[in-house]
Amino acid sequence: MNRIRNLILIVLLIVATLSLFSTSFAVQETEQAIVTQFGKPIGAPITNPGIHFKLPWIQEVHFFDKRFLAWDGNPNQIPTKDKRFIWVDSYARWRIVDPLLFFQRVRDERGAQTRLDDILDGATRNAIASEDLVEIVRSTNRELQVSEELEEVADTEMNFNIKTGREKIMRLITDTASPRLRELGIELLDLRLKRINYVEEVQQKIYERMITERKRIADKYRSEGQGEAAKILGDKERDLKEIQSVSYRTSQEIKGKADAEATTIYASAYNQNGDAREFYRFLKTMETYESTMSDKDWLILSTQGDFFKFLQTSTGR
Repeated sequence: MNRIRNLILIVLLIVATLSLFSTSFAVQETEQAIVTQFGKPIGAPITNPGIHFKLPWIQEVHFFDKRFLAWDGNPNQIPTKDKRFIWVDSYARWRIVDPLLFFQRVRDERGAQTRLDDILDGATRNAIASEDLVEIVRSTNRELQVSEELEEVADTEMNFNIKTGREKIMRLITDTASPRLRELGIELLDLRLKRINYVEEVQQKIYERMITERKRIADKYRSEGQGEAAKILGDKERDLKEIQSVSYRTSQEIKGKADAEATTIYASAYNQNGDAREFYRFLKTMETYESTMSDKDWLILSTQGDFFKFLQTSTGR
């Protein structure tokens, strides 16, 4: 009997311990909770951390995060007001502010993510479709800094006046979606456009246009380089001819001065000595013979001429 009684006491102690553990639960600093009985919420949401109690077996605790949560949407293809098809990728931060309403409307975070996809994607699509592409890309009318070769393109294709801007569009999406999310117990803290890009077909056309523009700029530089090269070559030829002309003139002047000095010396010597004069006459005549005749030349000369004189003397005639 004592053995059976001890066994019963042990079983009762185990049941009591399990019941005690099933009646208490701990809520962490980052959590909030609601208690349900047979699937229906009982009492107010529990938002304070600590130990709390519930009825064992028939009541269940549902925990929800109090921290900021992230929503990362799927990229969507959206047409803008000016008929530009773009991919828009957005993300948002949200939190559960009413766990009871949140549980009643979406049950858990997975259900919340589905509703966020519907509401935020719809608000984003409506906002993007009502604005031109430039309004989505830029937030201000800050002057663009472009290189000299792109100034022509900038003047013709980058003249715009931002009226709304990207920042206001994101705030508009947030303001539009917030009331609907409040009905789900969710507070939308912020929404941002993470990435904007053209669809693939448009991207290809833009790349082709960029390539064409760069080729045009390259051809412009190439043409300017060829013109500059021709100018440099022309200047070189002109400078070379000028240098050659100056050099030739200088050389001729030097030769002229040398000949004048030689003539002066010869004349001085000629005037001072008869033999020197005769030698000078002989020397100049020999130079003339050398520069005017060869061994194949025939000359008809007068015997009375000075030019024949030394020939006659050298031949003994």
